[in-house]
Amino acid sequence: MTENVVKRQVILDTETTGISTAEDHRIIEIGCVEMVNRRLTGQTFHQYINPHREIDAGAIEVHGITNEFLADKPSFEDVAEDFLQFIDGAELIIHNAPFDVGFIDHELKKLKGEKRRVNTLCSVLDTLKMARDKYPGQKNNLDALCKRYDVDNSNRELHGALLDAEILADVYLAMTGGQVAMLLAAEEVEPKTSSENETEEMLTAVPPRKLRVIRASEEELAAHEAMLEKVQKSSGGECVWLRES
Repeated sequence: MTENVVKRQVILDTETTGISTAEDHRIIEIGCVEMVNRRLTGQTFHQYINPHREIDAGAIEVHGITNEFLADKPSFEDVAEDFLQFIDGAELIIHNAPFDVGFIDHELKKLKGEKRRVNTLCSVLDTLKMARDKYPGQKNNLDALCKRYDVDNSNRELHGALLDAEILADVYLAMTGGQVAMLLAAEEVEPKTSSENETEEMLTAVPPRKLRVIRASEEELAAHEAMLEKVQKSSGGECVWLRES
């Protein structure tokens, strides 16, 4: 008997005060959504964080989060343990992972006590690298991938960590298997039977009846052949319907 393997993944995004930890920029928002065996569980981690420093004007234009809004929010050290517990042991799915992981490690380095790094707690999958490998030379930011995979991002007027994590979950599923509509694991899902049984059930559910067959007339067949010849000519002889099987 094959043992069922549970794969836990956490789709993660952050917003920051700026773009470089070398200038001691800090995390101001973390958003995570949990997925187990390619299904959202409904479990999330979302936290705004007071960085105790000014946010760059350019960063505010991207995410819309202001210093005033963060004034009464907790520090990273106040939420660190809850955050680390949420991601511990999971595979993190991040778009442009070096950026977010670098900022998380920067925050962890500031904490007192045992020094920890993301790669000692989790494995990391970078969807930006995946996209660049799959679509070299093309735009591969999150908005571009949403358009490519027909993922709805109409609510994304500004960047937001939790919203972007939710959108990235859809994009990741589309990139890795074509499944975008995700069910919550907590929902009751009817067990699937084999494909043969499913087909049999579908057929038996249809009441038997005699189907009327309508054949094309001579005029319609001639018009069809004429249209294929036009397609053949305009495509330089590449009309697939005229190729020999």
